[in-house]
Order: sequence, then structure tokens, then C-alpha cells
Amino acid sequence: MSRGLVIISGATGFIGTALFRDLSESGYDIAVLTRDREKARAQFGDGAIIAEWDGKTSQGWLELASRSTFIINLAGENIGAGRWTEQRKQRIVQSRIDAGRAVTEAVEKASVKPKMVIQASAVGYYGPRDDESLDESSSPGVGFLAETVRHWELSTREIEDIGVRRVVIRSGLVLGKDGGTLPRFFKPFRFFVGGPLGTGKQWFPWIHWKDEIAAIRFLLEREHASGVFNLVSPHSLTMKEFAKSLGRALKRPSWFPVPAFLLRVLFGEMAEETLLSGQRVFPAALLKAGYTFQYPEIESALRDILAV
Repeated sequence: MSRGLVIISGATGFIGTALFRDLSESGYDIAVLTRDREKARAQFGDGAIIAEWDGKTSQGWLELASRSTFIINLAGENIGAGRWTEQRKQRIVQSRIDAGRAVTEAVEKASVKPKMVIQASAVGYYGPRDDESLDESSSPGVGFLAETVRHWELSTREIEDIGVRRVVIRSGLVLGKDGGTLPRFFKPFRFFVGGPLGTGKQWFPWIHWKDEIAAIRFLLEREHASGVFNLVSPHSLTMKEFAKSLGRALKRPSWFPVPAFLLRVLFGEMAEETLLSGQRVFPAALLKAGYTFQYPEIESALRDILAV
């Protein structure tokens, strides 16, 4: 017997794909919102309901929204895929706002409301904060990324006024072998020139992909969970400490830092806000809700991911 219908936007990405697999195996029916029906069908096969959407409205999937138990909104253009030109920045912001408004519209118009909406977000909400300890009660930061994430969260805020429970997941850097942040470090380490980015003093808010997925399902199934949750390991570390741990796991040196000036030349504003700065974030709300991390320590996380 099905445990309910879950609609996922952004399901073809790294997190969405893993979440689809986990929820399917847990007994949920899954509907995938996509702009490319053929690509989604090839990726998910007959295991999903495929619904085309324009990324801006509820057109084409409103009937599904009226049947859904949960909606998970992960949609948005990849922030770290390239240099932030003005056009790219506009697409990054608009794709998130449009998707959030589409989900809100669907909930408003649904004849039967879903039990819950999970809204994706990121720890970039807090902006560059040096060594300040941050939890869900901390104020938003400044900068393009912080402002983008704040608007991303607000795009579905009206859902709460409708009376539907909403959870916002502020994810850290998700570590996995086939996606997320980790593969970008593999090549330099394998050629014995791996190391931290810049000074290495910036905080590296990370989470194992299995904990990311398990935490999302935990919140989905936690009947009274609502509000903001930081999805990061409870054990903070700096970029330099992360590089050392990755070097040990790969049996490679980790003393070749990538100069900050080079990153600024290559990536401009994106380097300043995503590569050379970080946040010391703690998952206070998630721990209080009762979630137990499978991989709270970086060493065990890397051993599992790299199978070493």
C-alpha cells in the first residue's frame, strides 16, 4: 500500500535523484515535475509519474497537487556551475522565485491541500560570517547569495498562511561520489596537487548525502516538524581540515592550496561568496527534533563515500 504521493520539482539533480530512489523504496508514489519529459522518463523509467511543467505555474500538474500528500521543491538553476555574469545571476534568482510561486499557486488552487511542503534552501542564507557560530535563529547575511537564498525561502512563505505545514531545509555542502561538492576536488588530489582553497581558514559546512536524504525523509515523516532546519553535520570543520581529511582518505598530499587571487580571476564574485568564505553552522533544530546522524564525522563520511 502506498504511503502517499510525493511531488518533487528538481528531481533530476543529484539530491532529487537520490531522494526519488529513497522515497520510492520507502513505499511512496513519486511524481516528477520536469521541463523535459523524455529525459525524465529515461532517468526514472516507469517508477515515477512524469508531469511536464513550465517552472513558473501550476499548469499541467494542478490535478496532481490535489492528490499529493507532500510537495518537495528543489528546483533552481545551479549556483556553482559557472562564473556569475549578470544574466546568470538573474537566471539563478528568477528560477527559484518562479518555482516557489508555482508551488504556492498549486497549493492555493488544489481542491485537497497537501499535508506538507518542503522548501529547499542553503546555508548561504547566513552569508560570510567568519568564525561566528550560527543556528536556525541567526539573522540573514549580506551579498548576492544570501539575498538569493532569502528570496528563495520567501517564494513559498504564503503556503503557511493557507494552513499547510512548511519546512525549509538549509543545506550545507552535500558530499557524494557522483555529485555535489566532492567530485570537484578529486582531480587535483589524484594528480598530487590537492589542497585547500585560499587560506583554508573558511568554514566548510558539509553533510554526507545519505544524511541529507535521510534528514529530508525524517522531516517529511515527522508529523509536527515545521520551520527552518539546517542540514549540516554537527561537527564543523574548516576548509583546511577538510582538505587534510580528504588527502588522508585518498592517500594523497593536501598541502597545495589554490591561491585566492587565482580563484577570484577565474570565478569573480562567485569565488568570493562560495569558495573563499563559509559559515560555521550547527543543526540545532534537526538535533532537537530527534534526528541521529549516520555520518557526523568527516573521516567516516569520506570512508563510506570513497569505499576505502
